[in-house]
Amino acid sequence: MSTGKRLTKYAMYYKGPIFLGLIFLTAAVFTELAGPFIAKYIIDEHMTIGKIEMEPIAWLLCLYLILAIATAVLRYFMYIYLQIGANRVVQKLRKDVFGHIQTLPIQYFDHLPAGKIVARVTNDTEAVRNLYVQVLSNFATSFISIAGVYIALFILNWKMALIALVMIPIVYLWMILYRKFASKYNEVIRTKIADINAMINESIQGMTIIQAFRREKQMTNEFDEMNEEHYAYGRKLLFLDSATSFNLVNTLRLIMFTIFIIYFGTQSLTAVELVSAGTLYAFVDYLTKLFNPITNVVNQFSQLERSLVAGKRVFEVLDLTGEKVSQETMPRYAGNVMFEDVSFAYKDEEYVLKNLSFEAKRGETVALVGHTGSGKSSIMNLLFRFYDPSKGKIYIDGADVTAIPRQTIRQHMGIVLQDPYLFTGTIASNVSLNDPRITRKKVEEALKAVGAERVLGHLEKGIDEPVIEKGSTLSSGQRQLISFARALAFDPAILILDEATSNIDTETEEIIQHAMDVLKKGRTTFIIAHRLSTIKNADRILVLDRGIIKEQGTHDELLAEGGIYNQMYQMQAKSLQV
Repeated sequence: MSTGKRLTKYAMYYKGPIFLGLIFLTAAVFTELAGPFIAKYIIDEHMTIGKIEMEPIAWLLCLYLILAIATAVLRYFMYIYLQIGANRVVQKLRKDVFGHIQTLPIQYFDHLPAGKIVARVTNDTEAVRNLYVQVLSNFATSFISIAGVYIALFILNWKMALIALVMIPIVYLWMILYRKFASKYNEVIRTKIADINAMINESIQGMTIIQAFRREKQMTNEFDEMNEEHYAYGRKLLFLDSATSFNLVNTLRLIMFTIFIIYFGTQSLTAVELVSAGTLYAFVDYLTKLFNPITNVVNQFSQLERSLVAGKRVFEVLDLTGEKVSQETMPRYAGNVMFEDVSFAYKDEEYVLKNLSFEAKRGETVALVGHTGSGKSSIMNLLFRFYDPSKGKIYIDGADVTAIPRQTIRQHMGIVLQDPYLFTGTIASNVSLNDPRITRKKVEEALKAVGAERVLGHLEKGIDEPVIEKGSTLSSGQRQLISFARALAFDPAILILDEATSNIDTETEEIIQHAMDVLKKGRTTFIIAHRLSTIKNADRILVLDRGIIKEQGTHDELLAEGGIYNQMYQMQAKSLQV
């Protein structure tokens, strides 16, 4: 289905106010077009040579005024209803796009910068909004006005009306030619806007690194280059628009008035058919009214093309294969996890996990260690079903995880990331995530369990302390404790700690370690850790190397083996002594 048809389909969701607006518009056009006929009647019938009839003229002028007022009122209601319909359509479109984004798999976000996604939801939908708010109302007004003018012209003089019809195919052909170039320019412009948004977002997020490494000038140059290309194509579109709007219509107007003068002048000279003064006035007035809507139509070509290109980009997101967000719930499972001959590749046959098999029983703590790229985080991605195995099976309590909806199986999982993400709100809302099941008492208990009062107790408003985006006003230890409390508040059967203590000072680490000894009971815990001192008490440690389990056992058992784990532990111990 073409972009235009899909946008029309969206308009039909709110056809009520749109059609009502068009009805008001149609009535307004006909009340407006009645004016020149009244003027013609006054001139021809009541303002003849030697005779001016004031009383009927006064009544007709009153009627003319009433029609003018009626036109203004009808256009007011037309504008209101068309705007209501347009805004409701775009509201639904934005809702659908944002809702669909929630269903997209994690790999989509891994490959597309956040700024580009934001551009689709904001900039592109705003351009689509202009289609309904500006283009639709202007096109509808213009087309109905043009139709009404042609009806009036045929009533006045059908020969000249036929000549005037030539303008319709001329404008249509010009629109086809315009779109051929404008679509290319607008495609580049919309893409560059998304790229600029992505770069701005990335620069703000990484401003610490940019300034620390004195890369301000380089980033500015890269931005200027991108911005210059956007300007270059905007300039091309500007030249195209300039040739399209006033110049085209003004040329057509001059040609039409030339034909009009020649035609009526010839008739007057040959005396074949005398043309009344009223007819001349009405014809000139209608020709003027004809070119005004044609100018509006031509002037909207640019916005029409921008909106269609933006609509295409929005529908590209809606066409991505998502997964329905399941509302299905399940009882809290025990948390017995089994990986059975699991292999996984993010891309084609480039496997990052190879034939992994291991088991984690309820209440056990399993630690994953290994050098960067060994596959630790990939195991967590599979367990959380951000991705599914390329080969093999993963079972929880004997059930294949791929047979259970993603949202359902995550209901009893909790995760603490190396770089915890906090949302704008308060400490309490970041723990509960505004889930009605997580009461304020439960929030307080979770924070107390992780020892957060020792780190957050000095805050003026306590757990109601405001948190801005990403929690930038809090220390890394404070953010981590809030994230840890968040996971615990949901009482997960499976708890995943992804480098959860790597960015925390020694004192805070001790607080979390103490809390973990209490909180691990009754739940399966997976720990990814570079700092091996934090996993000494793990029930099982898996040593990974390039996606393969090289060693496994307890801390003491692995040290006794004298293998990879022992080497890693001894290296860390020496670095701490130094």
